[in-house]
Amino acid sequence: MKIKENLYNQRIISIDALRGITIFVMIFVNELASISNVPQWMKHMPADADAMTFVDVVFPAFLFIVGMSVPFAFNARLLKGDSAKTIWTHTLKRALALIIIGVFMVNAEYGYDAAKMIIAPVFWALLAYAMPIPIWNKYGKDFPVWLKNTLQYGAMLVLVALYFLYVQDTGEIGMTPKWWGILGLIGWAYLFTVVYYWIVSGNLWAMIAFLVVCVAANTMNLTEGSFIQQTSWLSFIAGHLTHAALVSAGVVISLLFFDRKVTAKINWAVIGFAVLFFVTGYLLRPYFGISKIKGTPSWTMFSATICTVLFYFLYWLMEIKKITKWSNFFMPAAANPLLIYILPGVIYYFCKAFNIHIIPGYFRVGVPGIIWALVFSTIMLFVVKLCNKYKIQLHL
Repeated sequence: MKIKENLYNQRIISIDALRGITIFVMIFVNELASISNVPQWMKHMPADADAMTFVDVVFPAFLFIVGMSVPFAFNARLLKGDSAKTIWTHTLKRALALIIIGVFMVNAEYGYDAAKMIIAPVFWALLAYAMPIPIWNKYGKDFPVWLKNTLQYGAMLVLVALYFLYVQDTGEIGMTPKWWGILGLIGWAYLFTVVYYWIVSGNLWAMIAFLVVCVAANTMNLTEGSFIQQTSWLSFIAGHLTHAALVSAGVVISLLFFDRKVTAKINWAVIGFAVLFFVTGYLLRPYFGISKIKGTPSWTMFSATICTVLFYFLYWLMEIKKITKWSNFFMPAAANPLLIYILPGVIYYFCKAFNIHIIPGYFRVGVPGIIWALVFSTIMLFVVKLCNKYKIQLHL
């Protein structure tokens, strides 16, 4: 793969802004999920509803941003002189880390037999959420090597111990991937897309073909009696290609926007793909409906449409009109997305383990609960800003 002498060598702040906004909304809706008496449009739609809310677009938006960042990440590594082996190793380690963290998070939620576990499930969950921080923290060059190794390898040993301390509700020792968790799903989608991106050297038409394959595999996996649905390993791959469709859509839009020396103010190719995404979702809706829970192709394509339009607006606002100051509020999350995603879980299980009540029950219902969710999300931005200042930044 060759180094691209174009906009990939620049910092595109509109991508950072979209990432920051997405993470902020993700923290907001995650906190909102624990609030009762919330309007349906502020929650995930049921699996059989044939509808979607803005909440159902948050996860796809993050997948889309992962895809948009892929060409920049690869170009940056090539500019550093990284070998193919180094890039492949980094890709595999990153995907594996996301999958591991995702599986630990899922097992912390349910599926255990508390009576048979040596360690209380709430303390198990607290450690499961907290240990990725010392393992994947980006330590500064002046940080003592011995302390770095102690923290990283010590935390790894804790995770290994947690695996064997986990007792399933079936009585078996050790965790199982009941499902992969949000981070795990991102890891699998990232892995499939990036491996293919590397094989085809980031070719635009090849990535478009991959997107088509992802959507086709998704539709076949949801079609009763199809050979993909009836073959376990093909169904496994097709299930992850559902999310890889959103990552590859982000890659395609990134290539259309930036894989050239001059980017026009009106990028008709991007507009055309936004329309194409929408039409594809519209045509497939009568057959599969719109459902985040089921992962239908209409959900992925409508989400890709929304993400494309939103990014186009941010690009126009920030890169062309140079209106950027407002985005400073979201940038701490954009710079440290994994940490801000993990921290609420650490706080939740810490408070639960030590029976600490941050807010009264009044703020867990209705409008006061919605206000609290917004306040909590804002607080988390300031917390992660402080973490960034003191070099607590997760880097996979």
